[in-house]
Amino acid sequence: MADFRASLADTAPDAALSPQLAAMWWAKKGDWHKAHDIVKDGSAASSAWVHAHLHRVEGDLGNADYWYRHANQPVARDSLEAEWERIVSTLLT
Repeated sequence: MADFRASLADTAPDAALSPQLAAMWWAKKGDWHKAHDIVKDGSAASSAWVHAHLHRVEGDLGNADYWYRHANQPVARDSLEAEWERIVSTLLT
């Protein structure tokens, strides 16, 4: 897989990315609708965590709290950028 962070300069994500990483890629690009669509089922804990982050970025804290609980993650207290890095780092390992 190409380096995820370097791929942010591209116009489309690498097809080999997991759905969660693809959603984070689109979110970083500012396409929230596409990012939400990718993880909307939230069946995996990592999808729910990404979904929670997207809601948090949008200021929808009620839904963010729901998805954090669904992902078994504490409600994020760090900056949005720090949380983005934490999620991406976890997904890349």
